[in-house]
Amino acid sequence: MRCILGLDDTDHSEVGCTTANMDELLTQLENDIQATVIERRLIRLWPFAERRTRGNGALGAIIEVKENQINNLESICRLWFSELIDNISNYPDSVFEPSPCLAISFSPAPEEWYWEAVRGYVSSDRRLEQAFSNDCIVLLSDTNFGVVGACAAVSWIPESTASWELIAWREDSKIGSPRMVSKSAVYDLERAHHETFLNRDPTKDKGMIAPRTPCPVLYGIRGSSISAVHNAHCWLQARDDVEKCHSFAVHLTNQLSDDHIESYLSGTVTSEVTVTQGGHAYLSVFSGNTSERLVAFSEGGPVNDLLRKLAPGDRISWVGLKSPDGAIHLERIRIDDASPRITGRPVCCSKTMRSAGRDQDLRCLSCGRTEQKSWHCIDLVMTNVDSRSGWIEPTPSNRRHLSKPLSLGTPESI
Repeated sequence: MRCILGLDDTDHSEVGCTTANMDELLTQLENDIQATVIERRLIRLWPFAERRTRGNGALGAIIEVKENQINNLESICRLWFSELIDNISNYPDSVFEPSPCLAISFSPAPEEWYWEAVRGYVSSDRRLEQAFSNDCIVLLSDTNFGVVGACAAVSWIPESTASWELIAWREDSKIGSPRMVSKSAVYDLERAHHETFLNRDPTKDKGMIAPRTPCPVLYGIRGSSISAVHNAHCWLQARDDVEKCHSFAVHLTNQLSDDHIESYLSGTVTSEVTVTQGGHAYLSVFSGNTSERLVAFSEGGPVNDLLRKLAPGDRISWVGLKSPDGAIHLERIRIDDASPRITGRPVCCSKTMRSAGRDQDLRCLSCGRTEQKSWHCIDLVMTNVDSRSGWIEPTPSNRRHLSKPLSLGTPESI
């Protein structure tokens, strides 16, 4: 008999890791009741969730157990969860304390649980009621915030935009110490394994597979297939400049899918750009019958650079996520039609020509030469533009986990 497990909100900025917690539970189920893990899943959720960690991820797993082991499955999960709560009680204080939830479902869960959680705020009280109504077994701590992510993990139906991530975990004795994943190893990985992606940020010459927090994860390799990430992992583990892992597992994931975005939009710039002291850029656009405020943070690099160059009248398209304050945080942008950038009147004898009067030609005040009235304009200069589509995106290390890179498809396919 198959069931789906969903787990969320077990980690802390200084300790713990939901991926490692789920791996621990699945290993115990395999050993104790010979459960078969059919598929592991890593689900990224709405980026503006108040209680999010940086990745805002939940874990899911499809497992198969014998029908005579169903009661044992629930008993093991309850005992494991109780021990997890005890461990979490010893975590350092934080602004948002972990609020673990383990959801167990033996029947298909409503798919909207996933879509609501990846695209906006969901009330944990309402989701808990729905989970109980759908006959889910839900294990909670004193609070219920984790139920939103756990239910999203059990309800996700992967589409063609799904990809894979292999996560390797460290030996317990090494957690908290510097990771040994050399820069040259990551550079060579990208060159040798073309079906993996986002291994490094070439604009900053830094790797992106190893986290920088003291969590149990050694590295994560993203790719287009199970074999792609598995082969890359084996290749890394054979090197002397990469730390040996304790264990690893491959997860199907919604990362790089754009699932958090409903569509790309187009409009006309209606205001001058405002740049804050920190380098963040803002402007207004009119799209359809609505005025919107677009924001490009300084960390957005090329997107921020382009937004600063825009002027009223420019026609643009964008991909972005509306924040709780109503502003749209840009993830990609494209100029469809730039308004003229006027630099001034023609020059003669090293001086700007002047109008001789109403309905009169321009005249050089030095030599007397005349010419028809005109303005000099320059083209808008853009850099870091995708040559095929005209879109611009942030540098790799400053993109959301959910954002689809242009190398995997343009926004027209959203």
